[in-house]
Amino acid sequence: MIPNNITILSHKILFLTPYPDQEASSQRFRFEQYYTLLEKKGYMICMRPFFNKRAWSKLYSRSFLTLILFTLLGFVKRFVHLFLDIRADYVFIHREASPLGPPVFEWVLSKVFRKKIIHDFDDAIWLNDPDEKGKLKSKLKWKSKVSKICKWSYKISAGNAHLAQFARKNNNNVIVNPTTIDTETLHNPVLFQKTEILDKKTVIGWTGTHSTLQYLEPMLPVIEKLEKLYDFEFLVIANINPNYELKSFRFVPWNKQTEIADLMKIDIGIMPLTKDDWSEGKCGFKLLQYMALEIPAIASPVGVNTEIISDQVNGYLCDSNEEWFCALQLLIGNHELRMKLGKLGRKKVLENYSTISNQANFLSLFE
Repeated sequence: MIPNNITILSHKILFLTPYPDQEASSQRFRFEQYYTLLEKKGYMICMRPFFNKRAWSKLYSRSFLTLILFTLLGFVKRFVHLFLDIRADYVFIHREASPLGPPVFEWVLSKVFRKKIIHDFDDAIWLNDPDEKGKLKSKLKWKSKVSKICKWSYKISAGNAHLAQFARKNNNNVIVNPTTIDTETLHNPVLFQKTEILDKKTVIGWTGTHSTLQYLEPMLPVIEKLEKLYDFEFLVIANINPNYELKSFRFVPWNKQTEIADLMKIDIGIMPLTKDDWSEGKCGFKLLQYMALEIPAIASPVGVNTEIISDQVNGYLCDSNEEWFCALQLLIGNHELRMKLGKLGRKKVLENYSTISNQANFLSLFE
C-alpha cells in the first residue's frame, strides 16, 4: 500500500534550452511556467541550458572573443548533457540543442539513444531573421537543420498554425501549443492597479527586444503626426534604447523584476509587424501581455494577430499608416472605449491563451 503523500516519479523530462532558467521570455511563457504542473503530475524535470547565466549576461556584448569562448563552452557542456541525463524518457528541445552548426546532438538523441524528442519553436526558425540576412551568423546557424529535427522528433510543439503547417511537412504528430500567459499570479491587473489621474497623459506603449525594434520604425511618422494634435507619451520598454527623436518618446529599460509594473504604465499597446514569412511565424506575445493586463491593443493584421484580435471588438487591426493614425486617435480621446476593449481583451486571453486554459493541451505533448 502506497501512502497518499508519496508522489511516484513515473517519467523524467530533460529540457534542452538555449538560455538559463527564468531569463528568456520565449522559455518562460512557453514551458517554464508549466514546471510545477508537470511535477504535480509526477514528472521529474531536469533543465540543461546551452548558455549559463554568466554567458547570458554577456551574450549581446560586443566582445567577439567572449562570445566564441562561451559558445565553445556551451558545446562542451551539451556533449556532457547527453550522458548526464541518459535515462530521460522525453527530451524537450526548445528551438535547437545548439545555436550553431548541424543537428548533431539531435541526431545522437534520436538515432543512437532512441529518445522521444519534443521539438518546440515559436518563430519561423528555418528562415533567416531579417536582421541577420546575408550575414555569416545566419549561415553558421545551419537553418536547414530544422526540417531534420522535425523529422526525427516524437512530437512537435508549434507556437501557431503557420509554424505547425511547416512542421507537418516532416512530421504528422504536431500540436499547436501557443505561448501562454499566467493570468493569475503575474499578468493580473488586479495585482497592479493603476492610479487613475485625470490630467495624466495617455501612454502609447511598446515592449520588445533590440531585434524587434525594426518593426517600430514605420510607426514613427504616425507618432510624429499625432504629436501635432495631442499631448501624450510614447513609451518603449526594451533592452536597448533606440533614442527616437520624438518629443513624446520615453525609454524604460526592460527589467524582469518590474516587467508587469512597467507594462501597467501603458494605456494603449501596439504591435506593428511587416508582412513577410518571418512575421507570420510570430506568436503575438506582446498582444497577449497587453490584453491580459486589460490594455487595449492595436496590431498589424499579420499571422496569429488576426486570431488574437477581433477587429473593433477586442482591439484594432491596422494595415496602413492612415489606419494606425485613426485607431490611435480614437483611443487617445476615449477612456471608456479603452476600458471596454481592455476587458474584452483579457477575456480572450483567459479563454484561449492562459496557462490554465492550455494545461491539458501542454500535457498532451508527453502522452
